[in-house]
Amino acid sequence: MTDATPPDDGQSATTPEEPETAGFVEYGIDDKPPRKQAILLGVQHYLTMIGASVAIPLGLAGAMGMFEAAPDQVGRLIGTFFVVSGIATLAQTTLGNRYPIVQGGTFSMLAPGLAIIGVLAQQGANWQTMLVELQGAVIVAGIVEVVIGYSGLMGKLKRYVGPVVIAPVIALIGLSLFNVPQIANPNSGAPGTGQNWWLLGLTMLSIIACSQYLDRRHRAFKLFPVLLGILFAWTVAAILSVTGVFAAGSVSYVSLGSVTSVPLVQPIYPFQWGLPQFTPGFIVGMFAGMLASVVESFGDYHSVARIAGRGAPNSSRINDGIGMEGVGNVFAGIMGTGNGCTSYTENVGAIAITGVASRYVVQIGAVVMILVGYFGPAGQLFATIPSPIIGGLYIVMFGQIAAVGLSQLKYVDLDANRNVFIVGFALFAGLAVPEYMSQVGQGMDVGGATALQQGLAAVPVLGSVLGTDVVATTLFVMGGTGMVVGGIVAFILDNTVPGTREERGLAAWAALTEDDNEYVSAVDRIRGRDGDRPPAVSDD
Repeated sequence: MTDATPPDDGQSATTPEEPETAGFVEYGIDDKPPRKQAILLGVQHYLTMIGASVAIPLGLAGAMGMFEAAPDQVGRLIGTFFVVSGIATLAQTTLGNRYPIVQGGTFSMLAPGLAIIGVLAQQGANWQTMLVELQGAVIVAGIVEVVIGYSGLMGKLKRYVGPVVIAPVIALIGLSLFNVPQIANPNSGAPGTGQNWWLLGLTMLSIIACSQYLDRRHRAFKLFPVLLGILFAWTVAAILSVTGVFAAGSVSYVSLGSVTSVPLVQPIYPFQWGLPQFTPGFIVGMFAGMLASVVESFGDYHSVARIAGRGAPNSSRINDGIGMEGVGNVFAGIMGTGNGCTSYTENVGAIAITGVASRYVVQIGAVVMILVGYFGPAGQLFATIPSPIIGGLYIVMFGQIAAVGLSQLKYVDLDANRNVFIVGFALFAGLAVPEYMSQVGQGMDVGGATALQQGLAAVPVLGSVLGTDVVATTLFVMGGTGMVVGGIVAFILDNTVPGTREERGLAAWAALTEDDNEYVSAVDRIRGRDGDRPPAVSDD
């Protein structure tokens, strides 16, 4: 792409007070909708992240045997995820990069977490021992991420990362989630009952109808398509459950009676499961998961900026965002989620669908998360949303994220063979390598990470290095994360295959990147510097 006039969405980089330069943005990052409307929008953000926020702790609880050993503590673990997510989101949107991104549990750290649990299970450890081991690994990984962020390392890498790299990374964030359990696993939520495709389809079509067809008839459909779509499908499922059409225990059943069986207030506090334990081998595995989440967040920052009509984030904003996510990881370890904390791709998709990129709305959603986490019945009520409904929501949102990633290619010269080759190869590798990793160890008595380690140890000459816990675990976790594989492939090729700055889109992107004075860190804001803060009119 030659030095053409930057498109409208890039012009907002020099006028951050006017984020509406992206035509579909209803509320920009600094806008504050009316309070009642903002509360509903905040609840909508909460609903979009509830699937992952429930799926991750349920996955951990099942692997640790909590359903058998301590079923009354599973709800408390889920509540801990909500509380950590809410507090970390408030910290990121206030003291971090100030983007409207929800923070919460990460699937990148779930894989090493399950590997750690598997090792401890073979040693006969109980669920509490497993949790405190996970806590220690997450805390150390978080401290390293704090160093990576606030040392400026990620910001320095930005000069080598252009649209040819970011496009496949963001696209793979969406594409790699096509097989999440709520979509691909017919037994998700209720073993042996099968997927309810018509309930999934009802949810999907309701959201599509509200966001793409009915949005011109009434503004409510434009602002609340996710909320309206979920409530409609959820209500239908609840009616069919009460009338006996959906049997108890089926994947579609809404168990309203479970709401009254949980404690009114969940006792959630630091080190609630015990003091953390620090085992070097486990720390290395969690470190690999943290690196994968950093790459994902790097892509999420660019995705949010693109959706909100802002210029690409500058180095300072990226550094503060990654650093604050590290703080969130440390906090998650202290509170005992057994998992880390990262940017939620689901909510990036919600912004793309609704056009609501307001930081204020996300902060309200964060308060909702904290209240729901401590108030047992509220959390349990949302946990009754059937898996097919969450699956329908995911299909719409993840597809939108993939498209947002590919839209970054508007800045590059697609007539240049190098660009087409790099993007295509990165996308395919980002889908194929994780699929291979998921098959490693199949039919064996050991887990995937152990099977890979055994195979690497047999490599001539280098086996003594590749077969170590550190190297094998890192390769297994990172190789199983699509955006990491695609990002590394695209990064290496884009910086080694000959090409001009114009062809690579670097010239156009440099013009679109926000100026240094458009983002002011929390420290400078406390000192009284003006800059990245809502205009005075929006504070009324």
